[in-house]
Amino acid sequence: MFQVWTSSGFFSGPAQIAREAVRAEAMGMDCFAVVDSVHDGLIGAALAAQATERIEIATSALACFPRSPMTTAVAAWDLQALSNGRFRLGLGPLIAPIIVGKYSTPWSPPAPRMREYVQGLRAIFDCWQNDAPLDYRGEHYRLTLQQEYSKPGRLEHPDIPIHLAAIGPHMTALAGELADAVVPHPTNSSGRYIREIMLENARRGAARVGRAIESLEVIANPLSAIGSSREAIAAQREAHRRTLANIFSTPNYWPSLDLFGWHDVGERLNALVREGRWDDMPKQLSDEMLDVFVPSGHHEEIADVLLEEFGDVARGIYLSLPDDPAEDSAVAAAVARLQSA
Repeated sequence: MFQVWTSSGFFSGPAQIAREAVRAEAMGMDCFAVVDSVHDGLIGAALAAQATERIEIATSALACFPRSPMTTAVAAWDLQALSNGRFRLGLGPLIAPIIVGKYSTPWSPPAPRMREYVQGLRAIFDCWQNDAPLDYRGEHYRLTLQQEYSKPGRLEHPDIPIHLAAIGPHMTALAGELADAVVPHPTNSSGRYIREIMLENARRGAARVGRAIESLEVIANPLSAIGSSREAIAAQREAHRRTLANIFSTPNYWPSLDLFGWHDVGERLNALVREGRWDDMPKQLSDEMLDVFVPSGHHEEIADVLLEEFGDVARGIYLSLPDDPAEDSAVAAAVARLQSA
């Protein structure tokens, strides 16, 4: 079954997150992921779990490096219990300026650190569920103490899926090595990029441990434009043009531009940022580029558009909740079409 995920709004606060989760469940979606940026993703996940009964609840690229693996493990264990086994833990490394400047956390190459983070989490979970001694020792994390009096109880559903947000080749390979799922960045969520670059890097990581790549779920994450009229779709495309112009001004996000021969666009955007010419940035992205990075269509056709682009390279896809709840039923029909593929 093709999975359909959605996420909370970037600026959604606690009350909004609960309402959005209820809408996502009513629309038949498979997973509701809570953004961890403006508001706390773990608190939001708890509220979403309390407000729903069926839909899986996840963190969307939880900023994990500023959090100890133990504090993340405690929250994940509680969320798994609260949701009756519906929780998925999504982790993201973030980029160096955010890690250092916003979170005051030392920077180091993210893939080796994330490997230890995930291994450390699983060592903690094994300790709590199976009474294994806690003795994880790595370069970045040492987890060697769990007193019996503060040890959480066993869970009925102890297996917490872990998915990684990935952009570069090393994090993608790591996902292939040890994650349950990988979520590419919107800039890396074209079908061609996933097929030619991402899956090849994931296979490289899976081969390190003799793992079958088919066990890794790829959840495509494009910025899509969906509406009931041509004008509504065009308005969403223009909003995404502005968003992508800002993102593509950062060299970390240029691999997709390189694949399609648009490296010069990234350089121009980067120069415009340095010059403070923000209003000139969106016009650097052509309609052809939007066609690649922004799948678009009316409610009744978008499922076929997405399946044609991602059906052979992904296990699922993110769809945004409609801005207007009156469109929920139309999007729900697209969700059902995707799930039946």
